[in-house]
Amino acid sequence: MRVTVLELEDIDRILKKDPKEAVDELLDQVEDYYGEVPYILQFMKDMPDVLIPKVMYDNSIMREIKRLDRKTIELISIGVSAALRCTHCLDMHLRVAERMDIPRDEIFDAILIAGTLSNASVLAYGTRAMDAEKVDKGYQTRDKESHTCDVCNITGEID
Repeated sequence: MRVTVLELEDIDRILKKDPKEAVDELLDQVEDYYGEVPYILQFMKDMPDVLIPKVMYDNSIMREIKRLDRKTIELISIGVSAALRCTHCLDMHLRVAERMDIPRDEIFDAILIAGTLSNASVLAYGTRAMDAEKVDKGYQTRDKESHTCDVCNITGEID
């Protein structure tokens, strides 16, 4: 799988193109990167004013992430897709992982980590709400207060 990340010169050149040609080039590059064009980009292909900035934004992040390798990025993508319960994204990232020959046990580890963090998020949200809940004359109200989460150890204001 060839990895294509647009450099600033490429972005300038693409932005000067006819929108239809720019979309076609960007989608070709996305397909080179993933081995397919994700559904949402296919859906947006007739909306260059939406698709071009989205691809450029996504590309700018991917271009700047030089501390993580593609495999790690794909495992993160799988974990996030699983945690968000986005079946379509998860299916696509599983196909990409297969094309990248990422071992099944590493994929499962990413899903386990995402599940653990997702579970902690539910527990932190629910227990913070319980701690912050005040009952006054039968009405439930919340006063703003500072609280440190026992799960993630982050202090924040609860309203």
